[in-house]
Amino acid sequence: MRVVIYGASGRMGKALLRLGVLDARLQIVAAVTGRVVAPGEEIFCPVYSVSQLEQLPSFDVAIDFSQPEAFNAILHFCRNRKAAFVSGTTGLSELQKQAMSEAANEIPVLWASNFSLGVAVLNDLVRRAAKALEGWDVEITEIHHVHKKDAPSGTALSLGQSVELVTGNVPEYQSIREGEVVGDHTVKFSGPGEFIELRHNALDRDIFARGALEAACRLQGKTAAKYQFSDLILGA
Repeated sequence: MRVVIYGASGRMGKALLRLGVLDARLQIVAAVTGRVVAPGEEIFCPVYSVSQLEQLPSFDVAIDFSQPEAFNAILHFCRNRKAAFVSGTTGLSELQKQAMSEAANEIPVLWASNFSLGVAVLNDLVRRAAKALEGWDVEITEIHHVHKKDAPSGTALSLGQSVELVTGNVPEYQSIREGEVVGDHTVKFSGPGEFIELRHNALDRDIFARGALEAACRLQGKTAAKYQFSDLILGA
């Protein structure tokens, strides 16, 4: 399967490139970056700028881990090329989310705030707990590295949405930025005289890259629609 990595100079983009070239199922045909590649920086395929999208070779899926301001260009381009689209870009506007839903009428689309298998399971557990613990207060605490711009994190908001869909109540959020923490999410259910905490701690950013690459592989051959990461990975 021919893959384009969009946002290739970022933390996730670099991990996707490094792991993608080791996956025999994939051929990384291009990396798209918004900045000049530094001398000595390892890029394992042809490199293009965002302004050079029309020059990209044929591809089957684009994996996007960029910024909201760069998101529209690659979604539109995938739609024009009839290529599948996988994205982990957070901080998107409602208009951008709507554009993804519209694109899903023509191409396979998958957006996730987190591509960790553990977080997919956590989300399932949170839904079950919210249903069983009706009336309990819910607080979601997320800790990330100091470079992360959006708060609460996309993962925290997704976990909160799972609670809200079941209970109709919006959880309390707490965001902490410190050091180089990859990602730590805790969902706390508090009832009279007791509480339960469900927690996921990411120790290595590679888990997200592996999940995104796996999601891209599983989109191969799928019809145009909007897919959920947990459905593809957990077989829900």
